[in-house]
Amino acid sequence: MNIFEIDKVPENEEIITILEKRDNIKIERILSKGQTTEWMIQDKNEFVLLIQGSAIIEFEDKKIKMEKGDIVLINKGEKHRVSFTSENPYCIWLCVHF
Repeated sequence: MNIFEIDKVPENEEIITILEKRDNIKIERILSKGQTTEWMIQDKNEFVLLIQGSAIIEFEDKKIKMEKGDIVLINKGEKHRVSFTSENPYCIWLCVHF
């Protein structure tokens, strides 16, 4: 698989592809085009790499504007949400939950 092999561009919902899943790790490719999320609190750490596009991830005390190539670590139990994702180009995320 190539991370840029895209069969369908997201329209109304994010497209999540699980690339690998084992006992303590899950690796996903997420495609988003204007979608946002509700506030989340996860039970695992999450390493996030934005491969394409731009986005904003909000935490309770800060906002992080992301451009292609930027990374962020979201700690287990840290309240956050995605409040913006670009449409042109759409976002390609690589997320590692561990």
